[in-house]
Amino acid sequence: MRASDAWLHNLTDGDCRELEAAAAASAQRGIPLTQLDKDAFPLPSLGPALTALQDDVINGRGFVLLRGFPVAGVAREQVARMYLGLGAWFGLPVPQNAQGHLLGHVKDLGNDPVDPAVRVYTTRRRHLFHTDSCDIVGLLCLHPAKQGGASAIASSTAIYNEIVRRRPDLAKVLCEPFIIDRKGEIPAGKGPTYAMPIFNHYAGQLSALYPRDFIDAAQARFPDLPRLTPAQIEAMDLIDALAASDQFRLDMDFQPGDIQFLHNHQILHARTAYEDYPEPERKRHLLRLWLAAPNGRDLPPIFAERYGDITLGTRRGGIKVPGQTLCAPLEAE
Repeated sequence: MRASDAWLHNLTDGDCRELEAAAAASAQRGIPLTQLDKDAFPLPSLGPALTALQDDVINGRGFVLLRGFPVAGVAREQVARMYLGLGAWFGLPVPQNAQGHLLGHVKDLGNDPVDPAVRVYTTRRRHLFHTDSCDIVGLLCLHPAKQGGASAIASSTAIYNEIVRRRPDLAKVLCEPFIIDRKGEIPAGKGPTYAMPIFNHYAGQLSALYPRDFIDAAQARFPDLPRLTPAQIEAMDLIDALAASDQFRLDMDFQPGDIQFLHNHQILHARTAYEDYPEPERKRHLLRLWLAAPNGRDLPPIFAERYGDITLGTRRGGIKVPGQTLCAPLEAE
C-alpha cells in the first residue's frame, strides 16, 4: 500500500464545482444539515465514482483518501453542507456523542487526557489504534497541526491472523468478552459498561471492535469490576505493537481538504500526539462523520450491545441516549 496510490482519489475542479452546486441547491431548498441524504444531494458526475469508492471501502480495501475537497476560504456552513452531502454517498450519519452531533469536531478542547472519563479526540494526546462505533468513519482535515498529529491505519484482520500465527492462545483471549466503559454516554435500559470481544467471527467474516482507552477507563472508573487478566493485557499490548509496526502500519499525512474514509470493522486507526499553533484559527481541526452503510456487512448479535439496532439500512451504531436531539454544530462544543 505504501508503494501504491490506488487508495488515493483526487477530486477534480469539476467535482468541486458539482459539490458546491449541490450544496447551494440544498441550502436554497431549506434542507437542514441533519437531513441531507443522497436524494437531497445529487451528484450526477461525481456520484458514480463515490459509489465505487464506497463499495471498495465496505467490500474491498477498507479505506480511501479523497484529496482536494474545497476548504480554503470557504464558509464553515458551506464546508459542512458539502461534507455531509458527500458523506451521504457513503452512508447515513449517526450521532457521535450524547449531544447528538452528526458532525463531529476532532480538536483539542483543553480537556485532561489523563482523566479516564475524557474522550481522547478532544485532547492533543496520542490516540492509540482503535475503532469507532459505526460502519464507516470519515475525517476531513480543515487545518493540520503545527507538528505531529499524523494519521495511521492498520488492518485488524491482518493483525488477527498474525496473532493466530504467533500466539494462538492470545487470539482465543481476544475472541472472549472485555468490559468496556461507556464514559457516561448510556443508552436507555443499559448500564455504564458493556462486555464484547475485540474480535468477532460471524457469517464468514471477522469484525473488530477495539476501544482500548474505553477498556482501560472501565478499570480506572469502576474498581468493583473484574480486573483485566495478564493474558488480556498481553493480548492488547500485542495488538498495539503490531498495529504500530512498520509491517502493518500505513501512515497518512493529512493536508487541508483531505478526507479519509475507513471501514471500522476491518481497519484500526490512530494518530500521534501533536503540537498546535497558538492562533485559534490555525489549530488542528478535523471534521468527523460516523456513517451507517446501507450495504454494510451483517454484524454479530453481540454488536447490538454497542450499536443498538444492527439491521442493515438503519442508522445503526453511534451513541444514542435518552433526550438526545440530532444536530450538526459548525464549531467544536
